[in-house]
Amino acid sequence: MSGIITSADGIFVLTVTALWNAPLVLENWATDRAWETEAVEMAEFRMSIDGKLNKGFVPRPITQSLNFSAGSSSLPYFEALITGQRKGRQIYTLGAELTLPSLGRKYTFINGGLGTGSVAPNGGGVLEDRAFSITWEDVFPAGI
Repeated sequence: MSGIITSADGIFVLTVTALWNAPLVLENWATDRAWETEAVEMAEFRMSIDGKLNKGFVPRPITQSLNFSAGSSSLPYFEALITGQRKGRQIYTLGAELTLPSLGRKYTFINGGLGTGSVAPNGGGVLEDRAFSITWEDVFPAGI
């Protein structure tokens, strides 16, 4: 490891085959928190009355937040997703790949769906960042 942990060289590619024939390279991320994946609870534990620990694996979805600058060219893609889902009353299936050259790692996200999203920017002194939430079936890490 080189000790470099920048996220500035990260490449996040989104696929929505129902809408676009080519992968979408997302860009112009929010400054303070570009993407965030929640910790996944993957087990349940129960203590029996005689003090024995019982445990079991329970599959859970993985929730990820994506945050973009108000001026991001990626926003029209998410606006199209929101509009399509609301008008069509359907959820599009998403896929993604996050490549982090500084770590030499790649993450593949499968069978996702857009769950929440900012429908318009909030105004303040300047327009604020916009957030979107995708829920994934699974995420697979790998080396580059």
